[in-house]
Amino acid sequence: MKKQSADTKHVNAAAESVCPPLKWAAAACDSLMNRYQPLELPPANRWHYHQGVFLAGMLEVWKETGDDRYVEYVREYADGLIDPHGNLYMRRDELDAIQAGLLLLELDERYGAEDGRYRIAAAKLRGLFDTLNRTSEGGFWHKDKYPYQMWLDGLYMGGVFAVRYGMRYGEPGLADMAVRQERLMRSHMKDERTGLYFHAWDEKRQMPWADPATGCSPELWGRSLGWYGLALTDFLEALPDDHPSREELSRVLGEFVHALVRFQHRESGLWFQVVDKGDRPDNWLETSCSSLFVCAMARAVRFGCAGAPVWEAALAGYEGLLRILKADEHGLVVPAICIGTSAGDYGHYVSRPAVDNDLHGVGAFVLACKAVHDAMKP
Repeated sequence: MKKQSADTKHVNAAAESVCPPLKWAAAACDSLMNRYQPLELPPANRWHYHQGVFLAGMLEVWKETGDDRYVEYVREYADGLIDPHGNLYMRRDELDAIQAGLLLLELDERYGAEDGRYRIAAAKLRGLFDTLNRTSEGGFWHKDKYPYQMWLDGLYMGGVFAVRYGMRYGEPGLADMAVRQERLMRSHMKDERTGLYFHAWDEKRQMPWADPATGCSPELWGRSLGWYGLALTDFLEALPDDHPSREELSRVLGEFVHALVRFQHRESGLWFQVVDKGDRPDNWLETSCSSLFVCAMARAVRFGCAGAPVWEAALAGYEGLLRILKADEHGLVVPAICIGTSAGDYGHYVSRPAVDNDLHGVGAFVLACKAVHDAMKP
């Protein structure tokens, strides 16, 4: 399941002309390392997914290149926020803080024999699943300040850690819990018209954006869909080949990436902030969602969930990302990244600021490059 699909072999000639993806992933990591000490990554001195997604991408580059500068940078970030007893300085009422636990799993594997704090801190994050509030069906609230709401983002923020922790430390039930979260999202948030998913769902229909009949927010926001696709692929990376949910998740991933291809902007290869409304003049091409979609597509091809048309779309997206990159005195600059965003209406999404080198987008770009690199392997 984790090898490149035979369906992609006839498009490898096109892949050969593409700039080496790992080079760009490393350049993006180096650029932010040149700008920030680990604890200065914005927002500074926080244990959070902003840092977590970027540093998770950095660890992928480390594993591929063997350059210990990367794992040491990640370790310095974690060590600044974990005390000698394995206590973490973090919020404990939201899924977002769990995502950076992915770093702890890798640090424990590398340094656990000499430093037990990473396993202790990871166990504290695992324990949050027993305390987080839930909907009536058992879906995690995204945060306590968003009661009875499930967001697509949450599947990546909490679910991937649950699956990896469960597989690594002998709690397979955690993976089943994460898969159940995906099923709940799919049952409530899927848009049958497009095959994609609405950003958020409010069980109580209390939010101004909530549809009175369905409880869904009204728009297909790019980055939330990207988190969802990334989570599906991370689940498949971590689950054993004989896991009973594997066939179902593979089918869902294949359907998802094929739906994304329909909304790719043909001239640029990228995707819009509100994915299905690229014809509107105030909508704009957004980098973090485009990167996450490229990542999901390349991985889906490698897993055998999709074939040549999806691979061609992934390559077009990757090349489109390379065309918009900039540079300054510190190195690579990844532009046009939407800042952190809650659920809302169309005007809410398209009016959000777009900035350079936001960690959402740099981390997503690194993961996209790594996924294309992996899919190009023979």
